Amino acid sequence: MALNGLRQGDAAQAEQCFVRLLEQQPDDAEALQFVASRHLVRGDASRALVMLSAAVKAHPDHPDLLHQLGVVQTVAGDLAGAASSLRRCVDIAPNMFVARLRLGITLEQLGDMHRALLAYFGAVNAAQAEGRWMSDATTAPGLRQSVQHAMRFIDAGRRRTFDAVLEPLRERHGRSELARVEDCLAVYLGERQAQMPDPRQRPKFLYFPGVPSQPYYGRERFPWQAELEEATEVIREELLSVLAENQPLLPFLGEQSAEELKGHLRSSGTQQAGWDAYFFYRHGDRFDEHHRRCPRTSAVLEHVPLVRIRDHAPETLFSVLRPGTHILPHRGVTNTRLVTHLPLIVPPDCAINVGGELHEWQEGRCVSFDDTFEHEAWNRSDRTRVVVILDSWNPDLTEVERVAVTELVEAIGDFNRASEVAVPMG
Repeated sequence: MALNGLRQGDAAQAEQCFVRLLEQQPDDAEALQFVASRHLVRGDASRALVMLSAAVKAHPDHPDLLHQLGVVQTVAGDLAGAASSLRRCVDIAPNMFVARLRLGITLEQLGDMHRALLAYFGAVNAAQAEGRWMSDATTAPGLRQSVQHAMRFIDAGRRRTFDAVLEPLRERHGRSELARVEDCLAVYLGERQAQMPDPRQRPKFLYFPGVPSQPYYGRERFPWQAELEEATEVIREELLSVLAENQPLLPFLGEQSAEELKGHLRSSGTQQAGWDAYFFYRHGDRFDEHHRRCPRTSAVLEHVPLVRIRDHAPETLFSVLRPGTHILPHRGVTNTRLVTHLPLIVPPDCAINVGGELHEWQEGRCVSFDDTFEHEAWNRSDRTRVVVILDSWNPDLTEVERVAVTELVEAIGDFNRASEVAVPMG
């Protein structure tokens, strides 16, 4: 009967049915929620509050009840209680972006501007991940003003947050030394359009302007590569031991189903496509056991000027590409660092294509490229191909710029994690 009333648009009939249901089942969540909403419509926030408090006590992990309780607490003037209820709601149901938005509003009213900023940023990103709040057309009319306010709040708050990271460097080195970093931040924040000189280049995360735009970088830019190449035989010997002893390898792309991998890998033969890794570092995390297992490789890699950014870099590994595997075209996250391959085992018919320019690996000879250009790689042979992959700074960044990018990327990561937003990894 209650549902019939709702379907027919008769809220009064539905309320009467839910009231009778509560006489028999006083903890029914749907009935409590609906009757409380009717009390609120009539301006009786106190009765709505009593009902929802009882409902949450009976159903402490029900996100919709917590959300509605937070709304009623706000109307009743209990902002601290509302913030607590809404926080519990989004902890249980992270994708409830309207609850996140209301949490931001409540925290702003409480004067907790930083946590309000995080809540607003999380709300907008969660909504836009589902195609909502991209424009007025994708935003409910009743929320448009609040969403627009949240976006203005985010723009100003993120600018303040990241300005504070760069200010000590400005004072120490002068603004002129950081001019390109300032441009980089403005592009990241959406304050300025990226003017990339080569249309093939599209970083997924952070574009650093003012440096040459090219798929490959000459070996003369990396004096340290000579030492790496000289160690090829030593490194290959340890690699062969790892493979012979069936040391555990990890899928480079993480655990994914065959269906999920279709957009990343393809097999050109009868075997299933496979791209595996024996990591020495992954997103900055050190694989100590692998360093111990391959001490000479570890010593060489630790002597290379790797990018070191907390939670992001370095990234160094044996990259194991199985027979017949094609890594489909993709792009990297930032041109502030480049990718270097030291080929160890290269059967015939193996190559990499960066920005439409083909390169065939040669064992013991490094190749460095900007992976923000679309690139792909393949092994069309019937044997396994292995290269060392490592990341190093783009040599066209100054030392001051490298420090600034490091601090900026770490701050962006901290901010995104605090607002429960995924950040692209290198």
